[in-house]
Amino acid sequence: MLVAQITDPHIIARGKLFHSPHRAIAPDAPPDYSRIDTGVFLRRALATLNGLNPRPDVIVLTGDLTDHGSAEEYDHLREILTTADVPVYLIPGNHDNREELRAAFADDGYFPKDGFLQYTVEHYPLRIVALDTNVPGYHHGELCAERLAWLGATLAAAPTRPTLVIMHHPPFATGIQHMDEAGLRDIPSFAAVIARHNQVERVLCGHLHRTIDRRFAGTVAGTAPATAHQLLLDLTPGSRPYFTFEPPGYQLHLWHDGALVTHTTTFGDWPGPFPYHAPPG
Repeated sequence: MLVAQITDPHIIARGKLFHSPHRAIAPDAPPDYSRIDTGVFLRRALATLNGLNPRPDVIVLTGDLTDHGSAEEYDHLREILTTADVPVYLIPGNHDNREELRAAFADDGYFPKDGFLQYTVEHYPLRIVALDTNVPGYHHGELCAERLAWLGATLAAAPTRPTLVIMHHPPFATGIQHMDEAGLRDIPSFAAVIARHNQVERVLCGHLHRTIDRRFAGTVAGTAPATAHQLLLDLTPGSRPYFTFEPPGYQLHLWHDGALVTHTTTFGDWPGPFPYHAPPG
């Protein structure tokens, strides 16, 4: 089984451009670089995934689907996602609106009709368990007692099924201070649930606009690069948030012979491929 992970597209309404309040990379950067068409980037990401051989079986999109959580943005997102050739499963991030997201994708059938946007996908070799870390009006994430109880019961119901847990906020500090301040709250409570279930192969997250991995609660947790702008890697205490135009990327999670291998790569065009060895003679 091959799972493609993309994240943090920050889709906005048709005809508008994403605008960051922070200037790109440096205070004297050209103002044009603070405005981008995130929809174009997401279309490019899906076209790339459609063209892979082997093609992914499924795509998971791990939050910050839109920038303001409006109905117009979700309508635009839904239109773009129709270009995907395989099923796409969504979870909310801190920029999303739970009820607008639920309404826009109700026909897909996997979101619950009320409450948190948590669900399972059962019909693949890897089971997918999706968590909702959204806290309306705030950038940090939470898994309250109700959400953790659901997770514990859901994992306990299939203890021998290899499982991916997907969520927006990573359950660990990254060293990027301003993002850690907007990270997941009460990480030990979540870790205690995951540690009881050794079938969890990975915890897949977004939010950081970078690739970051670490050991966590007996498994591996990590974040994927964003489909458009990346977060500047700055581990200086007190650093300010900036974004960059490093190449956007995605991850492929390959389940093969009872093990999960993760590959991270970028979207874009470059020369090659070329033969590694010259032909004989």
